[in-house]
Amino acid sequence: MNEQIISQEGYDKISEELNYLTTVKRKEIAERIERAKDLGDLSENAEYSEAKDAQALNEGRVLELAGILKNVTVVASGGAKDEVVMGSKVTASSNGNERQYTIVSFNEADPVNGKISNESPLGVAFLHRKKGEQVDVETPRGLVKYKIIKID
Repeated sequence: MNEQIISQEGYDKISEELNYLTTVKRKEIAERIERAKDLGDLSENAEYSEAKDAQALNEGRVLELAGILKNVTVVASGGAKDEVVMGSKVTASSNGNERQYTIVSFNEADPVNGKISNESPLGVAFLHRKKGEQVDVETPRGLVKYKIIKID
């Protein structure tokens, strides 16, 4: 896995999930397994099988999150108002429509709500640009031109 950039908020979110999975969720699953064992024959015990599946999924997610946290660089969000950086809120216009985007890390992206990844084509195009600059972004629908109106 390549090293990726992440905001402190994104790092904290992953850390909280990892902590929950390794403390609360593991304990809940272990208790489910113990209760299922008390029901008898494990070969035909659906509760035991489901609990073991839940355990496998939980442990897979724990490994995934731990791997992410090992391979990220936490960067300060926002701050700069003269240049687009991680955490910047960018107001841009395209085809007469104005929209605000927030540049976030890969795990925080939520395009429907205007949160775009720094690794997305639009995020890459905006990074390190200044107010008034025009950027061209290759999208599935073709080339789209954006003009940066404001940086917060």
